[in-house]
This record gives sequence, C-alpha cells and structure tokens, in this order.
Amino acid sequence: MATIDVKVPDIGDFSEVAVIEVLVKPGDTVAAEQSLITVESDKASMEIPSSAAGVVQALQVQVGDKVAEGSVILTLEVQGDAAPAPTPAPAPASASAPAQAAPAAAEPAPAPAGQAGPVEVRVPDIGDFKDVAVIEVLVKPGDSVQAEQSLITVESDKASMEIPSSGAGVIESLSVKVGDVINQGDLIAVLKGAAPAASGAPVAAAPAASAPPPAQSPTSAPAPAAATAHAPAPSAAPAAHDPTRSPVGLPYASPSVRKYARLLGVPLDEVKGSGNKGRILEADVQAFTKSVMAGATQTKAQVAKAPAGGGDGAALGLLPWPKVDFAKFGPVERKDLSRIKKISGANLHRNWVMIPHVTNNDLADITELEAFRVSTNKENEKSGVKVTMLAFVIKAVVAALKKHPEFNASLDGDALVYKQYFNIGFAADTPNGLVVPVLKDADKKGIIQISAEMGELAKKARDGKLGAADMQGGCFSISSLGGIGGTHFTPIVNAPEVAILGLSKSSMQPVWDGKAFVPRLMLPLSLSYDHRVIDGAAAARFNAYLGQLLADYRRIVL
Repeated sequence: MATIDVKVPDIGDFSEVAVIEVLVKPGDTVAAEQSLITVESDKASMEIPSSAAGVVQALQVQVGDKVAEGSVILTLEVQGDAAPAPTPAPAPASASAPAQAAPAAAEPAPAPAGQAGPVEVRVPDIGDFKDVAVIEVLVKPGDSVQAEQSLITVESDKASMEIPSSGAGVIESLSVKVGDVINQGDLIAVLKGAAPAASGAPVAAAPAASAPPPAQSPTSAPAPAAATAHAPAPSAAPAAHDPTRSPVGLPYASPSVRKYARLLGVPLDEVKGSGNKGRILEADVQAFTKSVMAGATQTKAQVAKAPAGGGDGAALGLLPWPKVDFAKFGPVERKDLSRIKKISGANLHRNWVMIPHVTNNDLADITELEAFRVSTNKENEKSGVKVTMLAFVIKAVVAALKKHPEFNASLDGDALVYKQYFNIGFAADTPNGLVVPVLKDADKKGIIQISAEMGELAKKARDGKLGAADMQGGCFSISSLGGIGGTHFTPIVNAPEVAILGLSKSSMQPVWDGKAFVPRLMLPLSLSYDHRVIDGAAAARFNAYLGQLLADYRRIVL
C-alpha cells in the first residue's frame, strides 16, 4: 500500500476558486476520474476528479475553502504498484492543454479590434470538451450587453459554464437556442453598434471549464482518449448535475444564479426551478423572494425558528414564549403538527396580527328555507346529490356581494381591487387540518350544481387530493360549524379577502310575530371583516340583507 496526494489540476486562468461541495469522505473507495469536489468561480462551476483509484485516507479541504492549481484535495491510499506518480500529473496535462488550445484560440482572434460594425461572438476555447449542450440563453435580440457579460450557459458531464460576450453592443441576432450542441468556434450571436473587447478576453473567461480534463491522465499521451471519452457528454449532461447524485445536493442552477441567490440569502434547495429539466433560473429566485416577503411562503429556517406557540413575539416587543418541560408534571406524548396545520397556522397568525378584525353577529330565520331544502332533497333523491343549507347560503352570499361590492374586494396598498367574479371559498375539515377549497363562478350556477361541486371538492379535501388551483382565486369565505354546534364565533379573515362569514348551529327559538311568540328555526351569522376596508354600519347592513334573503329566498331573483 502507498499513499498519494490528489491535487487540483490546471484550472486555467482562475485562481482561488471556492469549494462548494465535497463529494467524498474518509473511508470512501473512489475510482479514477471520480469527482471529489465541486468548485465555482464567477463564470463556471466544475467537478475536480481523482487522478487515481483508492481509498480516501484524509480530506484536506472543506466547503468554503479557496483552492488553486496544486492545492491538495485529499490523501489517497492506493495499491503500491498501481499508484501513479502524483507530482508530474498536473504538469504534463496542463502542458498538453495549451498545446491543443493554441491553434483553436487562433480562430476567434481575427475579430477586428477597432471595428464598430457587426461583431460575431463565437464560442471560445473550452478545453477538451466537444459537443456541449446549451442549457440557458441569457439574452435576446435587442438586448444591450457589456463585454464579458454572460450570453449562454453550457454544460458537460463535469462542468457548467457561462460563455461571455467578446464585446459590448446590442444583440442583432442569436444563432443558438436551448438544447443546441456547440463547439469551439461556433457562432453564438451577432452584435452591432460597438467594438469587440481585446483579443483573448473571451478565451480567459471560459477555460475554467477545461479544468477537470487536464487531471484525467498523468501523461500527455492519453489526452486524446480522454477527449474522445467526453464526446457523448450532451446525452449525459442532465443526469450529471442532478442534485440527487451528490450527498450535499447542489441545486441545479448556473453559477451566476447561485451567486445571486447567495447575495439575497435565498436557500436554493427550497426553490423550485422552472427551467429546462427543473433548472433554477434567476426569475425563480426572484419569485421565491417575493413569496417569502409577502408571507405566502416560509423557509425551512423560518419554520424551524418558530416555536409551536407561534413565534417569540420579539418583533412586537412581547415577552418570549414560555418554555416548559411538561414531562415534569406527568406523562406526555409529542406529535409533530401536520403539514397542513403548519401552513394554515402561519397564514392564520399573519392574518390575525395584520388585519384589524371586527365581528358582527346576527340571526337569520331559515324556517321556510329549511322546509324547501328538505322537499328539494326528496324530489332529487334519485340523483344522488344532497342539497345542504350551505349551498343556499353561498347563493345568497353572492347576491349580497353584488349589492355590497366592497365585500368582494381586496386591499392592495392604498387601493381597493373590486372583483367582477364570484368565487366562494368554504372551510372543509379534514383529518390533517382545515383547508379552504374554492367554488368558482358561483353566480353562474344553480343550487343543485353548487351542491354537487361542493361534494366533489370536500371529498378531494378529505382524500388529500386538492390541488393548488382548487384553493386559489377566492373572493369571500364561509366557515360553517352548523353540523357541530355553538351559537356564535369569530372566524379569521382569509387574506387577501376582506370578510368571512361564520355559520353556527341553527336552533328553534321563540320569535315575536307582533301578536305572539312562535317557534322559528334561527341560523346564527358571524361576519368578520377587515375594519380598514369595511366599517361597522356596512357590515351590519350586509348581515341584515343576507338574513332577509335567507328568510325569503324569493328576494334573490329581484
């Protein structure tokens, strides 16, 4: 047995590049050419392979370290007769790389240095890689670009790199698109209105991608074979950077996007990519940031920091949430909150804190309406659709929203957005927590259709099959506890809506008709509203009008 130091090979003009992944650990058995670490510069990320096969004895780098050519990555234990000569490995390889690059670099060089007309931007020397796939096009015709600004991102089986512009100007035309396969010298774009940068600039930006190949052989002779081995790279490119391949899970994004995410403090592993094969784009990072700032999304760090009680209250100047060892007082059982309760809990907390709630309570006489509901169900019992009181309430709420449009609005800064559609959300109790499916276009549907769609949405909710589209676009929500009990309660407004109606259990009550007390079936109505948008008088009128509609359903057709 013998030990060798595996070092960083020639990585072109770049020095002091950051280690962003360590792909092995002491005790691992590695093969020759197996990737050991991933490093990243401003323009490229690349995997550094092992120069020999063996067992990792000790690591000399960690995530965050800066490395350059010749830096020791790890100590490898190899078979004595199989150990390569470690010291000469980088030198001959790097010597062969410029030899191959020299004639190729001559192709882009003839671009005139002082020309102000159209300038062709071509793929510079990218080392031994051939037929690399274009995975991102970062500009479009008409865009103004600066010298060294990235135009496209390409990817091989070992590295992704951004190809910069050789000059400044306006994109006149693009010659590549996502999915194309390119090589050195291929035309990327034509610039107009500016002179190209000094010759050699484009070559200096991309050779970092050629770093892994020079380390593949201890001598210059096998270099062509190594280049041939990389020829089928495009077919393997997507799998090469699949985050599931490495233990650290590097997000599938270009170096510039990762740098942008680090600048904003965005955890890329929590961002869903919308690019080709799930690649994370700059727009995805921006959308994630906006969602977090709006309170619609929480990062894992935010969730982890939030105690079960709903935060420590420090931002509001409150005392810290009490920490109690409950087991000191008796047996306990600890269960994690369901995913739905974690999400809904955060939303409810935000809504309660940020919306000034007021609740108006009233009673609606539904004696005749309940009799009509029962007879309707008897007439339609063969259809399999059971009409509930909630279906009648939804139809009545739509009529009330039309009469009082401020209840069908949302606050957007200093403006109100009045909606011309009527989508009604209804709270559905499920084994995992409360969800609010949305019945779309309730104004265009009859009671039977509303009941049928409510049944379908409620079943999807219980089965955990509600999609995001099923819970979006609501104008007004209804929370019904009628099947359980209670007289009145204060439902929490479901932002960005401005009001929510709570229904409690109906009961027979004596009501004075002017001559005597008569038994009437009364339904408690609890209307919570955002006092920034709706005042008390408007809320009282809305609830009273809704009660009139439920007492005499013929009013809806007026």
